Order: sequence, then structure tokens, then C-alpha cells
Amino acid sequence: MNKRMYFVLLTLIVTASMILSACAPAATEAPVATEAPATEAPTEAPVATEPPMPAIGSPEHPIKVLFVPSVDANIITTGGEVMAAALNEATGLTFEVTVPTSYAATIEEMCASPADTMAFIPRLGYAIASQLCGVDVAFKAIRFGYPVYWAEYIVARDSEIQTLADLEGKTWGYGDQGSTSGYMVPTVELAEAGITPGEQVQTGGHNQTVTAVYNGEVDFGTVFYSVPLNPEGAPIFTYDDYLAGKITSLEQYEVPAESIPNCALNEDKKKVLCDGYRILDARANIREEAPDVIQKVRILAVSAAIPNDTLSFGPEFPADVRAQIEEALVAFAATEAWGTSIGSADFYGWSGIAPAEDAEYDMVRAMVEATGYKLPE
Repeated sequence: MNKRMYFVLLTLIVTASMILSACAPAATEAPVATEAPATEAPTEAPVATEPPMPAIGSPEHPIKVLFVPSVDANIITTGGEVMAAALNEATGLTFEVTVPTSYAATIEEMCASPADTMAFIPRLGYAIASQLCGVDVAFKAIRFGYPVYWAEYIVARDSEIQTLADLEGKTWGYGDQGSTSGYMVPTVELAEAGITPGEQVQTGGHNQTVTAVYNGEVDFGTVFYSVPLNPEGAPIFTYDDYLAGKITSLEQYEVPAESIPNCALNEDKKKVLCDGYRILDARANIREEAPDVIQKVRILAVSAAIPNDTLSFGPEFPADVRAQIEEALVAFAATEAWGTSIGSADFYGWSGIAPAEDAEYDMVRAMVEATGYKLPE
């Protein structure tokens, strides 16, 4: 190959190489590693919370006012609503009137609802409830000037029973085992006297016990006693007379014997009057069903004095709300409406209220301990 041909061939090779280089794809830079986008940490789902409890005394959370069923439940409910309305007007709080089925049920409700219950409970119920769960007394009842009351043993007026000793083996009617005057005090007194009754009949209340004696269904009954009023409207004996030991005979607890045949209802049937003397014990509570109850049922005996009933509050009742209610109750007790409520002789017959101390009921606690009494299941 001559030089000219060699040069031409070399030129063609170089030219082809340049053309191929121009046609080759351009080199690309290696991709730069990038960090994954940051993600926020997952947030915890909000914890479900219960809505706050409505305030005590609001319409959604009324204060429960409990009344033991010692008299007719309809009378209690009607009179209780009068009180609830008065307290609502004075405090702006809402109240719910409740009549539990028994004394024990009343105590159980107070202990189960310690922050929103108030109750009108007898001293035995209070003594037990205060030890059971810390129920606290605020007021004691005043009945016609008396801070105490009594139990009475009643029999048919034509009964052959003349003394407590005659009750041996006899059928005994009482309202409820949680009743101080109806059951507890008589139980202790009869045991101390060595008297063992026969069959025991739980009637359900004082009114029912009087009715059972009136109808001859039991030989004797035990109910509450309150001092009769004389024609001038004053008690036939004073508390000072009692404390001084001046009341020593059964006749002093009753209206004059010559007035008993004349006992009758007054015009509006709200009172039993015997020549102007007014009967206030449990017998008067059935006067409409049995207008001749005084002529048919007599008092056999009267017990030792018993501390009066209480108004007590649940152990966790708010102090500020309690103070409002206590102030309103004191004011309500001074009104005429009180007499259509708990002040009615058909209701509990509280003529007023007075501050009470827990220590006043120590004697009742001693009675419970001595007898081994326990609330019925």
C-alpha cells in the first residue's frame, strides 16, 4: 500500500471514531442518595373521659330526702313534698322525697349514697348508721316542747291484761325491728322484767300495730307515746315535771278517765279530742278509720324516756350544701307550712327541731350492744 492510500485509510478511521463518539449517549451522574422524608411520631389516641358528675342538688343530681316508713307512706310523701318545695325555694337546690321499705333500707341507702342523702331517722337507726358508715346527726326532734319521747304498750280496753307480767306468752305486734319505740326499747324492758312474749307479728308500722290491736289480731302492741294536750293546748305534764320524778302513775300519762267515753274527732277530723284534751300518741293516727279507737284501745304501760328522732346527713355530704339546708330547715320550722309537713300529727309530729350532738345517742348504742341487735338482712 502506498503512502497516499495509507493516509486516506487512517483519515477514514479517525473520522469514523469521532462520529461514533458523537453518537454515544452522554454519561449521567450517579444519583445522590437522599434521606427519606422525616415522618412525625404517631400520636396517642385521646383517652376517653367520663363527663363530670352533675352538682349535688342540681336537677340532674337531686338530694335524696329519706323518711322511715313509721306511718302511712302516702302521708309521708305528701308532707315530704311540702318540705322539699320549701327547701328548694330557700336554697335553689333540688330534692327527691323517698320512703324506703324499712328502717334497714333507709340506713343502707344512706351508706350506699354517702354524699347526697339526708334522712329523718329514729335514734336507733342513727346509732347503727353512725357506727356503720359515719352518718352524722344535725338535729333532733322537739315534740310539744319535749326532746324525748316514750314507747307505750297498748291492749284492747276490754282485755284481761292488766300488767306487763300478763304479757307472758301473749301475741306481740310491732311495726319494725328497727323501730326504737316499737321494738327495741320494749325488747329490752320485757327481757329485764323476765317476760317472754309468744308469737311476734311485724305489722309494718305504728298505725298498722294500733289497727292490729283494735281488730284483735294481736294481744298487745308497742308504739310511740306522746304527751296529750290539755284543753288550753299545753302538755298535761311538763318535761321538768318528768325529770323531777313527779310522773309516777299510769293515770298521769292519760287523759282523765271520765273524758275517755267522750273522745271523738273534731269537725275537720284532724284531731281526737276528749272533752278538749287532745290525744297525740299513735292511736290518734287511725282516728278516721276507727273514730272510737280511744274507747277501744288503752295504754297498759309507758317506757322510760327515749332520745328523740334525728335529721342526719350522709358521711360525705358537702359541708357547704349541708349548711344551706340546715339554715333553711330552721326557717321552715317556724312557718305554718311545717304543720302540714313533718309537724303534722299524722306525719312524725315534730313541733320543732333543735341542734343535736352525737354523744346524746350513746345510750342507744349501749342498748344495741347489750342486746346484740343487728339490722335484718
